[in-house]
Amino acid sequence: MQTTFDLTCELIRRASRTPDDAGCQQLLQQSLTALGFVCETLVSNGVTNLWARRGNAAPLVCFAGHTDVVPPGPLEAWNSPPFEPTVRDGILYGRGASDMKASLAAFITAIQAFVAQHPDHPGSIALLITSDEEGVATDGTVKVIEMLEQRGVHIDHCIVGEPTCVSKIGDTIKNGRRGSLSGHLVVKGVQGHIAYPHLAKNPIHAIAPALAELVATEWDQGNEYFPPTTWQISNIHGGTGATNVIPGTVTIDFNFRHATISSVDSLISRVEKVLDNHQIDRELTWEISPPYLTPAGSLVSAITHAIQQVTGLKTGLSTSGGTSDGRFIAKIASQVIEFGPVNASIHKINENIPVADIEPLSHIYQLTLQELLA
Repeated sequence: MQTTFDLTCELIRRASRTPDDAGCQQLLQQSLTALGFVCETLVSNGVTNLWARRGNAAPLVCFAGHTDVVPPGPLEAWNSPPFEPTVRDGILYGRGASDMKASLAAFITAIQAFVAQHPDHPGSIALLITSDEEGVATDGTVKVIEMLEQRGVHIDHCIVGEPTCVSKIGDTIKNGRRGSLSGHLVVKGVQGHIAYPHLAKNPIHAIAPALAELVATEWDQGNEYFPPTTWQISNIHGGTGATNVIPGTVTIDFNFRHATISSVDSLISRVEKVLDNHQIDRELTWEISPPYLTPAGSLVSAITHAIQQVTGLKTGLSTSGGTSDGRFIAKIASQVIEFGPVNASIHKINENIPVADIEPLSHIYQLTLQELLA
């Protein structure tokens, strides 16, 4: 049985830039097969996914995560090679150290310790691992969930190993994420000479009052778990580059980060109504990433107790940050939370994790299993 630290280092050595798994899942699968897991590999458009399960009964507890990492950036900026795990002053450096190879290693060693104590445990344990979380996320977790839906599989509790902590291991759990609703708006006008505006129609002028109204709109007031929904413009492009031409179109990209209190349909309807009121001739397409929320319940309680036992901390709940694969898993799972290492260095040069945080992470996962299944 490897230590969590040793397994973390082995995973970091595999340069698994999205969507290349680089053999990480094979490494995990070796340990899981030895524990009696049935492992299935699902490959989709160059993305490697692993679904592994031990047992067939309910409740089903699933650990979810990703083997892929973001590119390391300029190698010369690193104090040590990004795919050579290096310890300096009690800190382990390497791409993926905190996002999220330490969590993957902790999943394995936590399950090993739990199964050693409870070889005939009730319920089931599963792992859902992808190599497409840091990329476009179209052939990863979402594909596995589609397969599980077809089989009628229901997940009772899911722990996603994303790095969630702010300053100390155990200080933060994510019990949900805001939805992301992106709009791509093309406003149509009539191109013409800027000296003859009566022969043209300026789409920038047409959309300006509508944009002002959208900027000023209060979409909701949030709730006890989520801040108020926000609407932001990310890009505006119009014009030919010439200073004497009224453009024929202007393109605007915008995004909602929204709470569960506002549905996707209601937000789309409200935007469309504003545009209709201003008589905007347009093409508008949408990209949807739904929110999810797990209120306080058995899963939050189990991991909160585990964190307190291991660290002595009273953990906090948060729904901040961007999207995660939890949004896909929530489709077939009753309860989904995210918990992992401190996230201060993720995606940065010299990504790292304190060595002293690695084994406690495994112990927290183990004690959570203990409360849910033993």
